[in-house]
Amino acid sequence: MVAGMRASVSENRSYRLLRLWPAWLLVACILIARFGTGSVDDGPATLWMIPAFGPFLCSFLILLLWLFASRATGRERLVGFFGMIVAIVMTVVLAHPTMRGPATTMLIVPMAVVGFVIGATIGNSWLSPRRTLLALLLGTIGASYSLTLRSEGMWGDDLSNEYAWRWKKTTEQQLVESTSRVLSTRKPSMDPALFAGLAQPEWPGFRGPDRSGIQRGTKLATTWETQPPKELWRINVGPAWSSFVVAGKLLFTQEQRGDQEAVLCYHADTGEEVWKHSVEERFDEPLGGPGPRATPTLHEGALYVMGASGWLQRLDARSGNLTWKQDLRHVANRKPPMWGFASSPLIVNGLVIVYAGGEVDKGTVAFDCASGQLRWSAPAGNDSYASPHLCYLGGKSYVTMPTNLGFDLLDPTTGQVALAYDWSHKGYRSMQPIVVAGDSLVIPSGMGSGTRRIRITPNESGIDTRDLWTSRRLKPDFNDCVSFEGNLDGFDNSIFTCVSLEDGERQWKGGRYGKGQVLLLENSRLLLVASERGDIVLLRADPASHQEVARFQAFDSKTWNPPVVIGDRLYHRNAEQAVCYQLPLAD
Repeated sequence: MVAGMRASVSENRSYRLLRLWPAWLLVACILIARFGTGSVDDGPATLWMIPAFGPFLCSFLILLLWLFASRATGRERLVGFFGMIVAIVMTVVLAHPTMRGPATTMLIVPMAVVGFVIGATIGNSWLSPRRTLLALLLGTIGASYSLTLRSEGMWGDDLSNEYAWRWKKTTEQQLVESTSRVLSTRKPSMDPALFAGLAQPEWPGFRGPDRSGIQRGTKLATTWETQPPKELWRINVGPAWSSFVVAGKLLFTQEQRGDQEAVLCYHADTGEEVWKHSVEERFDEPLGGPGPRATPTLHEGALYVMGASGWLQRLDARSGNLTWKQDLRHVANRKPPMWGFASSPLIVNGLVIVYAGGEVDKGTVAFDCASGQLRWSAPAGNDSYASPHLCYLGGKSYVTMPTNLGFDLLDPTTGQVALAYDWSHKGYRSMQPIVVAGDSLVIPSGMGSGTRRIRITPNESGIDTRDLWTSRRLKPDFNDCVSFEGNLDGFDNSIFTCVSLEDGERQWKGGRYGKGQVLLLENSRLLLVASERGDIVLLRADPASHQEVARFQAFDSKTWNPPVVIGDRLYHRNAEQAVCYQLPLAD
């Protein structure tokens, strides 16, 4: 009997209250890392890593604290630590495939570990192995919540994942099911009036005729409260971050339709499908989601299309029939990059030029427009999500290609490298350069690196460069800027900003529009901002202050696609819908 009492006392002494305050401190750090960095406007370039990896790191430290400093018994420590590892691994295995990646580090692991800490806290006074079992139970429940979800990519403004119920059909799935019930024998209309605009397209490619993001000719009214934009049509579309090409009564864009990477032609007045061309490919990644990234280019009745998987195609704009296609995976000997091939084709002197990022000299490549044969290639880094850009500097024309190494100036006819400017960048470059005063380039860079203006001076021996300024007052990510009357307007992370082209100093900063896009309405002296959350906002193009003059909501889902304004029509789309609005005109 005495021996039994001694054993009981010894057993009770072996179970001590757990040391949990460091774990709760780390839980607080998880919340700060996840939600507290979005308000930091001028942080370092690596700030994005805190919400992306901070919760996972803190969760891992909590498990280490349990293993080495929790005051639990040796058996409890091992059971709790390895039990949580098993619960997390099993959850990842059983989760929807889209939950494997950022959702694992940002949701599954933190939810599991926080549940474990809650369970350990509730059962702390039980002085028995039951507290560890309760912690494991709540930790498993926390992890298992993710089994009910699927990830639909990430929001750019705060790096949060967008989730939906696992078993709810996506908009893409609903679209594919609905279109599969429609007979595919429908032939494209041959009404000459429908194709009259192909001769002189108003918006022939990415960001307009010169890729500047500037709309000219129409003056819009700002009285949207009394004269609201009128919705003319709205349709469901497949996911893609492609914009619209506009030619009279025709709209062209790209979409993902199940296992098909598709090019679509729509009637601009009704949104009805005119024709569809597709290849059997599907590109999908957990951050940006599925679908093509590039915008087609229309030139002399032919449509040039770069798919995310690597297919460069020439199509007949009237019928959608294929003329030729080239696979960049084969030509450049590379796999699709992290976010897919994103280069919108550039047409110069009978050549179609795209970025491939292949090894050796297969960075930028040019194909014959008529035959599709490779005409030249040039080294150009190994990473870029920008598009080739035709610019005129010092009286000469060049193809400008921003890359992870800096940017290249190429002879558009031969591909000869006239300048390889060194501005190495650990992240990616995805924005278009801007020509200023005919003698300098503005190069925006993502991942917090900022924006630089470089003077370009061609001479007999080559090209001289001079760095005029580098500013971290404008840090776009994948959001192109516009230039107007000596100023540069664009996104500083998630907040809209105006900086001086003279010295890069900030004129003003205001309006948290997320990772949206901007269009300059030159004649209206307005900036049309398409916010990431689906709003359309009008701002004064005024360096004096941030002035928001009108707004309405076009979509209720993530929107990264550049808008297009032709006359009084706004054509806009995201990964789920496309819409056309009639905008009020100024008197």
